[in-house]
Amino acid sequence: MLKCSTSLWSADLANLESDIKRVEPYSERFHLDVADGHYVKNLLFFPDLVQAIRKHTRLPFEAHLMTTHPLDWLEPFASAGVDGFIICMDSVPGEGEARRALDAIHALGKKAGVSLLLTEPLSLLEPLWEHLDTVTILGTAMGIKGASMDPSVPARITQACDARRARRGLNTEILADGGIRRETVPLIAAAGADYIVPGSLMFKENPAQMRAWLATIGNS
Repeated sequence: MLKCSTSLWSADLANLESDIKRVEPYSERFHLDVADGHYVKNLLFFPDLVQAIRKHTRLPFEAHLMTTHPLDWLEPFASAGVDGFIICMDSVPGEGEARRALDAIHALGKKAGVSLLLTEPLSLLEPLWEHLDTVTILGTAMGIKGASMDPSVPARITQACDARRARRGLNTEILADGGIRRETVPLIAAAGADYIVPGSLMFKENPAQMRAWLATIGNS
């Protein structure tokens, strides 16, 4: 069954505590989009804010570092209470840089993952699978909220699941992030994803009813 890494970007940012508590029973963890205004034209979430909301939930926090220098942010966010990091592949170009970032995350005792742009081939993951706790397949352009999921995404999720299956014993989680809608979730589930990153689907609907609906949708 699909699990939820709920995106706090879609919460009421003026009432994060109440929104966190409202959707917490229907989420497995919370997804924090961190943007530095350079990698994407947004400013989102920062360590002091994460530290402030950390006390309002026991669920894990995963930080998606949409930043030009992701390694600079590992220690501040880890100290603020983040449990896992997702690094954008193009922010750590080359196998060596990617491995260095993943090793640095694991050295902090945190889960490590990467995200792939729509334009990036899954072959980039080939030398990294054994070092990845999560792989995030992006469904929209980076840093855009409310866009529709690109039609290529289900096939990309299936490709990622096939690559994981070929490496027996791996527990790497496959996440779908971007364009998470009622009409796209069944496609994502059929493709084999483990997690969705719901935003408005969680916060703009009744979360209990949404989660009950999600339970009716089986993975392939």
